[in-house]
Formats: sequence, C-alpha cells, structure tokens
Amino acid sequence: MPSLRFPHPLALMTGCILAAAISSYIVPAGEYERRDDSVTGRRVVVAGTYHRVPPRPVGPFEAIVDIPRGLADAAPVIFLVFLVGGAFTVVDETGALRQAVGWLVHRVGHREALIIVIVSLIFATGGALENMSEEIIALVPVLLLVTRPLGLDAVTAMAISVGAAAVGAAFSPVNPFQAQIAQKLAGLPLLSGWGFRLIVLAIALAVWIWATWRHATRTRTAGRPPLPLAAAGLAAAGADVAIPDAAPDAPLRVDRSRGAVLAIVLATFVIFIYGILRLGWDFDQMSALFFAMGIAAGLVGGLGVAGTAQSFAGGFASMAYAAMLIGFARAIFVVLDQGHVIDTMVNALVTPLQSLPTTLSAQGMMLVQAVLHVVVPSVSGQAVLTMPVLVPVSDLIGLSRQVVVLAYQFGAGLSELIIPTNGALMAVTVAAGVRYTDWLRFAVPVYLGLLLLCAAALVAAIHL
Repeated sequence: MPSLRFPHPLALMTGCILAAAISSYIVPAGEYERRDDSVTGRRVVVAGTYHRVPPRPVGPFEAIVDIPRGLADAAPVIFLVFLVGGAFTVVDETGALRQAVGWLVHRVGHREALIIVIVSLIFATGGALENMSEEIIALVPVLLLVTRPLGLDAVTAMAISVGAAAVGAAFSPVNPFQAQIAQKLAGLPLLSGWGFRLIVLAIALAVWIWATWRHATRTRTAGRPPLPLAAAGLAAAGADVAIPDAAPDAPLRVDRSRGAVLAIVLATFVIFIYGILRLGWDFDQMSALFFAMGIAAGLVGGLGVAGTAQSFAGGFASMAYAAMLIGFARAIFVVLDQGHVIDTMVNALVTPLQSLPTTLSAQGMMLVQAVLHVVVPSVSGQAVLTMPVLVPVSDLIGLSRQVVVLAYQFGAGLSELIIPTNGALMAVTVAAGVRYTDWLRFAVPVYLGLLLLCAAALVAAIHL
C-alpha cells in the first residue's frame, strides 16, 4: 500500500483558502464590537458583545482575489524575507560565511551536540526577545552551510532554528508580541511571573534540544561540502544544482577582509536587537537594516557595485517561493475575516469554558488557543482577539489572570511548531528542502510532550 503523501505546500495553502471560503457558507456570521485600546495601541474586542450579522459568503473567485490581497497584507514580511535573503547571499559571495563555517567545523570536529546546543540557544533567545520567525526563512541556507558539513540533516537545521525560536517565544516572559501584549490586555504588570516562566522555559528548551540531538544522532550521515547560499536556496526549490562529492581543504582561519564582513554581520544583529527592543522597530526598519548590511558587506568584501547587485538578485530568486507562501497563508485569514466567521469560532469555543472547574477551564483555554491558532496564525492578533474575552471568564470563575496569559502563550505559541497556516514555518520547510510530513514526524511527538509539560505548569501556576 503506497504511503500517504502530503500535498505540495502551495496546493495545501490554496486548499486552505478554498476551505476558508466554504466555511463562510456553513459557519454563522457574527462579530464582537471593538474599541481602541490606549495601552496596547490596537483595536481589541469588547467582551460580551458578540452578535450575529448578515451572512457574507465568500465565492470561489472572490477567494482567489483574496490571494493577492493576502500578499499585499503580508508585504512588509515578504519584503523582509527578500532583502534578508539577498543580503546574506551577498555575504556568502564574499566567501566569509563558508570560510567561517570551515573554521567552525575544524574547531568542533565531531562534537555535533555542541553545535546543536549553541545554535538552538541562540535562536531560542531570538524567539524569546522578539518572537523571531519570518527572519529565519532567509537564514536557512546559512544554517545548511553549518549543518551539512557535519552530516546533520535539514530537519535538524529546522529544529535548531525555527523550532527552537518557537519554543523560546512560547515560554518567554519578555516577548513583546506574546507575553507582554497579553499581560497588557489582562491588566497585569509587565514581566510579572517572570521567574516561573523562566523555569518552564528552561525545562521546555532542554526537552526540545534533547529531542533534536536524538534525531540528529539517528539520521547523521557523512559530512558534505556546503553549497553557496543562492545555490542552496535554488536547490531546495527544485532547481538543478551540481553538488560536489568531496570538499576542498577547508580554510582553518578567517582572513582580514572576510573577518571585516563577519564583523558587519555581527554589528547588524546587535543593532537589530536594539532596534526591536528599544526603538520599537517594525519590518520596514529591519528590512532597511539588512539591505544596508548587504551593501556594506559586498563593498568591503570586494564584490564591487555590480557584483553586490548581482548577488542580491540571486538571493531574491532563491527566496521567491518561500516568500510567496507567506502571502498565501495570510490570504486564509483574509477570507475568514471577510466572511465574518472568526468571531463566531471564538465565541463557540470560549463559551463552554465558563461552566468548567478552574483547573479544567485553564486546560480548556490552552486547547482553545491552540485550535484558534490554525485560523488566526498571528500570535499578537490572537491576543487582541481572545484575551479581552477570556479575562472576564477567568474573573467570573475565580481563575488567575496570570494563568489565562500562560494558557494563551502555551496554546498559541507552541502551535507555531506544527500548523500548516503558519506561513513562516511552511516557508522554512521550502527553504530547507524538507517535506512538511517529515517535519511533522519529528515535531509532533515533541509538541505533544511539551503540551503535557504546559498542562502541568498550568496546574502548578493555579496552586502557587
């Protein structure tokens, strides 16, 4: 009997868009009233105001029209992916990355576990600090440069990057797009409960890193020479790219000009983190920063103006497919919002929680957030939609608001690991050349284990 094959990512996204359109004919249309919230600077729902509205079914052609609308809505993210991908292709064309990787592989030797731990912690920190996700898409070819010579497969590259970042984000006490916005909406002091979150974060990261190491040891093969970034991206997209069988002698040191390029990259990330945390940067500022990094790296690395421009173009080409998936994923939400069915789904899922005991209600909130994240794949958007509804429920049944925030973080944040409507995740699978089913085969068991950890953490938080 032939094994079940998952649809092509583009076919999957298109199918989800059509399914969203069909739901607008089946699910009753309804809405919550909304108001401007001065604390968060966003429009939030008003609890207790759900009401039915006239049906607004989305026809087949209208659903297709929502695809370019989704691309337009996701334009800042898409441009970030293109510009970051182009910038790192420029850096790679200078030879700095491959020279640094050669030095790293020589220093590490056969201590792959060290690489897995270090890289996972770096990306988990990015997730914890600024909800890193889409930025990872353009970094996947860089990760493949590191993992391929060590004999680690592409699933491992995904696990130490997008997987570790999602785990870091889901348990972080400082993530501005999850914990902080949810605490603001719940009327809680920022960073409250940080000690408890850090303990759970440490346990969750240990579980994720152990699972990644276990997978890596089972799938490790002989190391292969790294491809240039643009070639790696095009190969993942299905282009015919020659792959050498043997690596040339890897350089054991980084020369001065390439060291200067790496210094530019490091400085860029320092500015990037400062801009996110202190200056409130959005995708436009991030894109501009990485574009400037690419220009500086190309000129310092000796590519010249023409060589730098050509490298950018190669990077754009390698990121095109992955970037388009983000727009298709956004179109799913556009269709559901246009059909006025998202609020109906929220109301239907939240209402039964009022009749449950506090412990079961907390677990139910986490599961509701996990389910809702399939149709609302934006963590900040989901906080704005659900927290104003769930907080009054928690007050009514005597459940701590801090537990409600935890249930939101655990449910929505961890779902980023597996849901197909997460455009960043699907784009990373494309950039890494990994079938979505292969990723699920690794990620789902770990995800379920982490959900059990979260359930235990919610019980502990209730009784603290």
